[in-house]
Amino acid sequence: MSTYRCKIGTSDGRVLEKEFEAENREDLQENLEEQGFFVFKVRRVSLQWFTRGSASGSLSGRRFLALNQEMLVLIRSGLPILQVLDTLVDRMEAGKLFNTLQDIRTDVKGGNSLSGAFGRFPKMFPQLYVASLQAGEQSGDLPVTLARYIEYQKRVEAIKAKVRSATFYPALLAVAVTVVLGFLLLYVIPSFTQVYADANVQLPLLTRMVIALANGLVTGLPIWVPTLLISLFLLRVYIRTEGGALLVDRIKLQLPFFGPLLNEYALSTFCRTFATTLASGIPIVQAMQMSRGTLNNRILERGLAGAINRIQEGARISEALEQTGNFPVIALRMIGVGETSGSLVDMLADVSEYYEDEVERRLDRLTTMVEPLMMMTMGLLIGGIVVAMYIPIFQLAGTVQ
Repeated sequence: MSTYRCKIGTSDGRVLEKEFEAENREDLQENLEEQGFFVFKVRRVSLQWFTRGSASGSLSGRRFLALNQEMLVLIRSGLPILQVLDTLVDRMEAGKLFNTLQDIRTDVKGGNSLSGAFGRFPKMFPQLYVASLQAGEQSGDLPVTLARYIEYQKRVEAIKAKVRSATFYPALLAVAVTVVLGFLLLYVIPSFTQVYADANVQLPLLTRMVIALANGLVTGLPIWVPTLLISLFLLRVYIRTEGGALLVDRIKLQLPFFGPLLNEYALSTFCRTFATTLASGIPIVQAMQMSRGTLNNRILERGLAGAINRIQEGARISEALEQTGNFPVIALRMIGVGETSGSLVDMLADVSEYYEDEVERRLDRLTTMVEPLMMMTMGLLIGGIVVAMYIPIFQLAGTVQ
């Protein structure tokens, strides 16, 4: 399947630009014309493999949250759903979301449910969101269900923001170290090498080692750069396979310090999602299946799939989760208490809050530990290179005296 960007005209005179997936250009154009569209242009999206992540059509967390908050306000004001969608479309800037909301409005006007209309765009609207809308429609309490989802989304976005904030500065330092070292090894040291060659002096061992490293990088540039790019390409291809993705996810969980951090982050997100779906009136098995995708780790997802099967066979939730081996004892005890007392939703929310605090503490500890460590490493590497290159100059100065 290839992706095509089409410029089409609708029966009511509007001109839209949308992306479609099809086997070939001719079949897509014929299909659009059969649906009553006038096709102006069909263009295949190039570099699809590289742009797939950015062209998937998913909304940013902040934009999605703003859309839901605005829709909740309009629904609470007593407007019918069609007028709510009309208001959203009128206030929306031209773009993919604008076109999508127009399609959703058309579907709802044609008799489709709101959840069914949103469910036609799984790349843009997550399954949990669509299920929350469906639960709200069935219970007749859509504003409450939507408000609950917004609260869930705010909490998830908050923990994501903390993760991004904690990793930003170390990543920036790593980039700075790489750039400075590259500049020294590829440009500065070769200049010094020529000076020392003209002076015909015996260089210290440390200086010779640094010069050999720099010369190796410069002379091997036509070899190691293509090799590095090809290796990265092959690694990305392998990671996209099922076996490669499983291996990467297994390595992530086994990393010292980072493994427990990733596990706790996945656990907090899962419990938060599970609590939200249960509070929306979704059955336990379906709620767990929907929450499974928030783990973002195939090893954890496989374990949870086994737990879901055991629950379908009649096992208790805490017992099934315990057999996965991925849930800490304290989380299992709290979930077990929630099952027994009939307050599972509240206990899941408490588990989520507990592990969100644990993730935040680990991130603070990571930032406190990594920043000075990276600063010290950067200072030692750059300082060592500078000292190695200036020792011969000091020696020459002593000889002249």
